[in-house]
Amino acid sequence: MSGTSLDGADAAIIDFAHEAPRSLGLASIPFPESLRSALLALSESGEDGVDAVAQASCLLADLYAEAVELALRESGVRPEAVTAIGCHGQTVRHRPERGYTVQINDPARLVERIGIDVVADFRRRDVAAGGQGAPLVPAFHDAVFRSATLSRAIVNIGGISNASLLPAGSPHLGYDCGPGNVLMDAWIHRHLGASYDAGGAWAARGKVNEALLSRLLDDEYFARVPPKSTGRERFNLSWLEAKRDGDTPPEDVQATLLELTARAILDSIQRFGPETREIYLCGGGARNAILGSRIASLSPGRRVSDTQALGIAPEAVEAAAFAWLAMKSVRREAIDNTRVTGARGPRILGAIYPR
Repeated sequence: MSGTSLDGADAAIIDFAHEAPRSLGLASIPFPESLRSALLALSESGEDGVDAVAQASCLLADLYAEAVELALRESGVRPEAVTAIGCHGQTVRHRPERGYTVQINDPARLVERIGIDVVADFRRRDVAAGGQGAPLVPAFHDAVFRSATLSRAIVNIGGISNASLLPAGSPHLGYDCGPGNVLMDAWIHRHLGASYDAGGAWAARGKVNEALLSRLLDDEYFARVPPKSTGRERFNLSWLEAKRDGDTPPEDVQATLLELTARAILDSIQRFGPETREIYLCGGGARNAILGSRIASLSPGRRVSDTQALGIAPEAVEAAAFAWLAMKSVRREAIDNTRVTGARGPRILGAIYPR
């Protein structure tokens, strides 16, 4: 326990096996002044980042509750038939190199709304175990999409793209490839006010600027080997602006960003999984027809499709993955992410909030 006096951390060992609890040990460690100052600053009342996170967490939990209620109504499944909800939360900061990743959420509020156990906070245990905390979905991809005879890659194209390599007869590997939709979404929003480039139509009107593409691909992230993960902290419009010149037409920049996404995916598959014969796309980017066509054209001799061909709609795969991770947590079954995130060994991921 550490209290509002901000004097330090107290630890007590208590034996409750008797009529009166017995104290078996007590220790107190004072806060270092740097930590105390940081906590004091965070504790100041007012509308600041702490308030914004707390308010957004409540709103997110209410939205998650509405989504669960809608899914239950449309499926005809009764709440009492559901063992648990796996709720990832919204990533707002991913800095595993500094020892943290932050997903805002309010699982207790979701429990109160729905009345079903909630499993949340999946990534921080992996980071605590020395891992990147991401990507976590390759273990699920390995469990449900593996072929005994064909080497496959499952590519999730969200804001960031990640690949799960499932070589026939060998352990799976996974990593973040680089930007997925994040740069394309931000660029079209800046110039056209749209939230995304539907079907890749705007990118299709432009042409790839090879000089810009070369500068983008020259980022050292693409040369790294797994385990590796990334996020908006690295790939954002400021990163893009530092590498582009002002003469490139906006639609050409969009075409170049689409090419960057495709190349980052395919270059990594060729580098880390050259035996791959089939590529299945999922996530929102799987609905970008121009992006899908470009990935296919860069993959001669390989089948390129989406995960609907394997039984799960592309837009459902990531949510399904966290349902699966929740199941593993409830069963106290560890996930081995050593080859994906670099965690020191198998770990049980997620914190359980009981109804």
